[in-house]
Amino acid sequence: METGGGMFDIFLPIAGIHFNALILLAIGFAVGVLGGFFGVGGAWVVTPALNIFGFNMAYAIGTDLAHIFGKSIVATKKHGKMGNVDVKMGLVSILGSVLGVEVGARTVMWLTAKGEHVVGPVVRYSYMVMLFGLGFYMLYDYLTKDKRAAAKAAAAATMPPGQVPEKKYWNIPPMLSFPTSGVRISFWTIMGVFFLTGWLSGFLGVGGGFIRMPALIYLVGCPTAIAVGTDLFSVVFTGAWGCFTYAAKGRVEIVAALIMLVGASVGAQIGVTAVKYIHGYGIRLLFAIMVLLAGASVALKQFDVGKAAAYLVMCSALAMCLVIMVQMARGFMKERAEKAAGPGASAHK
Repeated sequence: METGGGMFDIFLPIAGIHFNALILLAIGFAVGVLGGFFGVGGAWVVTPALNIFGFNMAYAIGTDLAHIFGKSIVATKKHGKMGNVDVKMGLVSILGSVLGVEVGARTVMWLTAKGEHVVGPVVRYSYMVMLFGLGFYMLYDYLTKDKRAAAKAAAAATMPPGQVPEKKYWNIPPMLSFPTSGVRISFWTIMGVFFLTGWLSGFLGVGGGFIRMPALIYLVGCPTAIAVGTDLFSVVFTGAWGCFTYAAKGRVEIVAALIMLVGASVGAQIGVTAVKYIHGYGIRLLFAIMVLLAGASVALKQFDVGKAAAYLVMCSALAMCLVIMVQMARGFMKERAEKAAGPGASAHK
């Protein structure tokens, strides 16, 4: 579905199509807010959106990775100022992520050689499995959090005073310590997580964040805010390599990527700031809802309901941006009211 013929349409020379610049700006802004807030590249919205609105799948992936690279630099810088980036863990991620991205990109090019009728459905079905699986798991995690907290409290009550419940990890040497995140974990576990998410980045055209952020929380044990910031730090490297490898293969529409980056630079500032006011399970719940909606849009596209898919992916992204901005505004007003009331107000709550 090429968007040619409108007043804001521009010609994209590398992809060879006409496309509406306002749609590119809207996609960039929405993904900037979502990416800055959730700590992801946002390609689980961008790649399907570009494909739905008329981009060939390989061009959608390559262009998205170029946009992810630029946007993640902006968001990571602001998260770093807030103390939400574990730089050591992010640097360790580079090796596994870059190797994974290259393997994923080669997989896509191999499928592309077999035809768009092959690569399109394969990538979209893979998206559906990942998005629905992850979304439902995180929704389950949110809905059962109180029950698990009660069970944990009951177990702690039966322990001798001063004893701390043992955390179970795959303690395969060498072991690495990450003071910022407060975890000590096997090098091989970290490499496995980052290689898998790197492969997803190259194969699905994502920064890998929509699986890496939950993996950092559930597999590595990072606090939610640090998982968000560190994930974005890692996305900078996967996005950079993904952009390079797809550009070398002639599959990056740089004009579209730059237009999206303009919108994303503004949106990322809003998304990162919102993390200050929405915490822990609130972030996880909104993330689960957004991932499920993105999965539904991909499913509609696969089953030839392209127009409905286009509306769903953009409307759900913009609606989630609105929810985040409203919650951020409420948090800001509450914080300002508490400051105006003085330090004694919080103590009486």
